[in-house]
Amino acid sequence: MGKRANEPDGAEFISAIAAGSNAQFMVVACAAMAGSTTLGLIAASHQTGGRLVCIVKGIGELESSKQVLNSDANQVEFVVGNAESLLSNEYKSTDFVVIDCNLENHEGILGAIQSNREKRTIVLGCNAYWKDSRVWSRSNGHLLAIGEGLLMMRVPGKCENSGGRRRHWVVKVDKCTGEEHVFRIKSAGGKVV
Repeated sequence: MGKRANEPDGAEFISAIAAGSNAQFMVVACAAMAGSTTLGLIAASHQTGGRLVCIVKGIGELESSKQVLNSDANQVEFVVGNAESLLSNEYKSTDFVVIDCNLENHEGILGAIQSNREKRTIVLGCNAYWKDSRVWSRSNGHLLAIGEGLLMMRVPGKCENSGGRRRHWVVKVDKCTGEEHVFRIKSAGGKVV
């Protein structure tokens, strides 16, 4: 109960971001066993119909994770291995990645994600307070005061910068009621459709 009433919960926020972005392939790299962040991603995968993979370091962490998640463990694909190599090879088509910044090589994992993405990826770093995160700051990452600190960034995919459709936001205020309306406009080749 040490949390203030107005402080957002990290796992709920991560779940909302994943579900709101309609993530279809989510990966969480855990420093120890899976926990509340994984539970939040399970909830998001139910909403989006997406796939969830949890990468742990060893067999001990795998068994602990399954025990903590109980019956929800059946909804997660567990993989024991090196998160950096898995995300740069087998899982390079993920569209949502959560990295526990308590992992010794969390910055190397981020580097692997940035160098080889097939599509746009949202990357979150949880437990980010008190971490030296130079790679995140050079990569336009944003530190949010949520939970134990949440670093957030978007990594573009290979095809994203190839002159495809562009989107921008338009804000209009109704002069009679004062209501503010926000629209996302798609444009093809720089011309507003």
